Amino acid sequence: MWWCKAAGVLLQPCCVRTRAHGDRQRICRFLSSSSRPPWRLMFFGSDQFAVESLKLLTSDRNSNERMVENLEVVTLSNDVPVRRFAQQNQLPLHSWPPDDVDGRFDVGVVVSFGALLPERLINKFPHGILNVHPSLLPRWRGPAPVFHTILHGDTMTGVTIIQIRPHRFDVGPILNQELHQVSRNCTADELGSVLATKGAHLLIDTLRTLSERTANKREQGQIGATFAPKINTSMSWIVWEEQTCDQIDRLYRAIGSRIPLRTTWMGRTIKLLDFVGKCHISLSGKFDKVRFITLLVQKSLIPGSVSLQKESNTLAVCCKDGWVGFRTIVLNKRLTAVDFYNGYLHQTLQRNTPGQTAEGLFVSRKEGTEVHQMRDSPTLQSLET
Repeated sequence: MWWCKAAGVLLQPCCVRTRAHGDRQRICRFLSSSSRPPWRLMFFGSDQFAVESLKLLTSDRNSNERMVENLEVVTLSNDVPVRRFAQQNQLPLHSWPPDDVDGRFDVGVVVSFGALLPERLINKFPHGILNVHPSLLPRWRGPAPVFHTILHGDTMTGVTIIQIRPHRFDVGPILNQELHQVSRNCTADELGSVLATKGAHLLIDTLRTLSERTANKREQGQIGATFAPKINTSMSWIVWEEQTCDQIDRLYRAIGSRIPLRTTWMGRTIKLLDFVGKCHISLSGKFDKVRFITLLVQKSLIPGSVSLQKESNTLAVCCKDGWVGFRTIVLNKRLTAVDFYNGYLHQTLQRNTPGQTAEGLFVSRKEGTEVHQMRDSPTLQSLET
C-alpha cells in the first residue's frame, strides 16, 4: 500500500492488479505526467476565435514563466484558420481523430472546435481537457453564444473555462470565469474579438494554477441555463408587425455581417443592407407628405410601409413601434435607397390609393422565421425536450 501525492489517492498493489485495463492505463498516465507547468498540451480548434488562444499558447513557450512545454494541434478540416496558423508557426498537426496520444500529453485544450470529443480520448489526458467558452456558463451553452448575447440584448457576458465532459457540449465543471460588460451598439464580430482575447489570457491564467483550480472546480447549475443554436438564414427574415426598432437593431448587429436581413416586396426577396438604426420621419418632400397623409387616412401607420428620406439617402420602413432605415437594397443587383425608390417604388406608390397600398409595402415572410419566436431567456430544458 502506498500514497501517490500527484494523484492524491491511496493505492494497494492488489487493487492495481485487479483494476480494469482502462483504469490501470489512466493511473499510469497520471503518474507519468507532470503535476505542474510547463504542460505538454494538445490543442483542438478551428476558427479565428480559437486562433487567439493558440497564438498566446505559442508565444508562451518563449516566455520567462512558460505554461507550455510542448504544443500540438488538431483540426477538423484542412482549410481553417487554426490549421493555417499552425502551419505558419511550424506546430505539429494532427487530423481528426488524433492517434498517437497515449502518454504524450498532460492537458488538452478545446476552443471553438465543432465536434464532441469521445470519452476514450478525454481519458487519455491525465489533467483533463479544458474548453474556452465565450459566455457566462450556464447561460448560452451551444455553438453560437456571442450571436445570442447580442440578439437578446445582454448587457453582461464573459468567458468561462470548463473541463470537457463526454456526450454533451458545455456542461462540464467551471474552473475559471471572467465578466465582460457588453458595450452599447456592439456587433457580434466586435464582441467575439474582445472575448477571444480575454479567453486566451484566462486560459493561460487557468493553466498556471490548474491543479488548484481543478481541486476547487464547481458544477454548473440548471438555473439560468440557456441554449445558443447556430445562426441560419431563417433568422434573417424581418417581421415588421412583431419586431420593434430595438429588436431589429439587435438582429442586424448579431447576424448582419454574415447574413443580410431580408423581407419581400411584390413577392420578391429583398436584402436590406447598411442599417442606420431608428429613423425620425421627415415630411419635407412632396412624396413624404402625401404618403404620410394617406396612411393617416387608413387610421394607422402600417408595418412594412416605406418612406424615402432623400436628405440622408435612407429607405425608412415602419415596424412595430417606429421606423428603421437602410441605405442599400439588393433586388437582382445592389441599389442605393434613392435608386430603389426611383427605379421601383415610385411608380407603384403613385398608383396607390388609401384602399390599395400593398404594392408599396414590404411584406413579412413568417413561414420559417425563427427569431421572432425566440423568448428572451429560453431555458435549456425547454429547448432540449
